[in-house]
Amino acid sequence: MFKSEHIFIRLIEPKDATTVLIWENNPDHWKVSDTEIPFSMQDILYLIDQAHHIRTTGQVRFVICINDTDEPIGLIDLFDTNFKNGRAGVGILIANREERNKGFALESLELLKNYAKTILDLQNLYCSIHADNLASIRLFEKSGFEHVGTRKNWYKYQDKRIDELMFLLCLKK
Repeated sequence: MFKSEHIFIRLIEPKDATTVLIWENNPDHWKVSDTEIPFSMQDILYLIDQAHHIRTTGQVRFVICINDTDEPIGLIDLFDTNFKNGRAGVGILIANREERNKGFALESLELLKNYAKTILDLQNLYCSIHADNLASIRLFEKSGFEHVGTRKNWYKYQDKRIDELMFLLCLKK
């Protein structure tokens, strides 16, 4: 577990399966996750099991929780981890809308960056963001990520084309 002023992140556990199933099957979240069909409970339990084996699966997933209540409010993960080259992708979801815009995503991102740098010895983190997701763009820029490229018309959502913005953070300069 890694703790900051208002939140902590902990490894995802089987007890989180029902909550994660609800979050992952919320169509409002599918746009950014590229999900096209709902997950089954078996799918979620498999993902939870795999999220503890970063050296073999390339992914680790944490649950974001409020310090005062232990309430889970979202997820943050490293994916596509490449230890040879020292890089990983970052994904984040504050699933509870009422907990958005309170700084919890930034706090969890700072905890994840520290973990990636000091525990995993990674050099670079990256993320891809839909160009119309202004909240995520602000979050990653505030956390020190730099816009390094754009893929034009990369995503299709509800018959609309959306650019993908790529961001990078060098953890060790």
